[in-house]
Amino acid sequence: MQSYLAPRVREVISRASLSALEEIRLRLWRPLMVRDSRGCLYLSAQGQLVQPSEAYCVTQDDLDRTLQLITQNSWYAWEQEILGGYLTLPGGHRVGIAGQAVYSGGHLKTIRHISALNFRKSRAVLGAADAIIQQVVPRSSSQILSTLIVSPPGCGKTTLLRDLTRQLADLGFQIVVIDERSEIASSYRGVPQLDVGAQTDVLDGYTKDIGVQHALRALSPQVVVTDEIGQQSDGWILAELARSGVKVIATCHGDSWDQVRKRSWIKDSLGVFQLVVVLSRRLGPGTIEAVLRIGQQS
Repeated sequence: MQSYLAPRVREVISRASLSALEEIRLRLWRPLMVRDSRGCLYLSAQGQLVQPSEAYCVTQDDLDRTLQLITQNSWYAWEQEILGGYLTLPGGHRVGIAGQAVYSGGHLKTIRHISALNFRKSRAVLGAADAIIQQVVPRSSSQILSTLIVSPPGCGKTTLLRDLTRQLADLGFQIVVIDERSEIASSYRGVPQLDVGAQTDVLDGYTKDIGVQHALRALSPQVVVTDEIGQQSDGWILAELARSGVKVIATCHGDSWDQVRKRSWIKDSLGVFQLVVVLSRRLGPGTIEAVLRIGQQS
């Protein structure tokens, strides 16, 4: 991931003593920030941990050179992905983009005057789902319980979802991942960069509605996996899977099941979920706060 950074920024990062690097944030004319297992940190030009006022200041040249490296000097070749707000690097690492939106005819045409880049390190955590796999697939049954993973942002729900997908596929279930934002399998040019299991097909970049139709018509899934349920239309998509007898593993943002169950999409989903896993960062990302068996929703 560091090889895609401008030389001066790369040198700063290489000098720093970081533990389990998660993010690198470049914001124009603002302090260079990283996140590791200790939280958000600011780095001086010598790679030392300092206060924001003493940190290395990201320049226009740093942003320009970094963009040249990650787009291979061809902005237009990556424009469709850029319009989604991010770029995916080999290995599945992602670069979030902030800048000025340009609209034409009511549609986002391009992003210019890039002011910030957020590098997020992609990594699989093998065994992340060990604590819940026997509840998702009870020993007394060969059937999967449709499962919803609930957490605030940054609490490890996609990491848990990814490992749960891998384990279910390796148990022999046929899985289809609808990877709308290329986060679950961390695909690069359509090829999964992280292990999502031997019997998993990945629909990379598909919207949920089109992905579900494709999966049901052509891929015969026993389980559909998707991320970040939350739109009104998602309830109807889940209902379509329930009517087809397909199990669902999904995530959504929220602090608790009591909060999530009141949302409007739940009413349209035909009570597809049977198990809810609630996560937090209380003891670090992926802290399991609760595993709840739930009945059919009305």
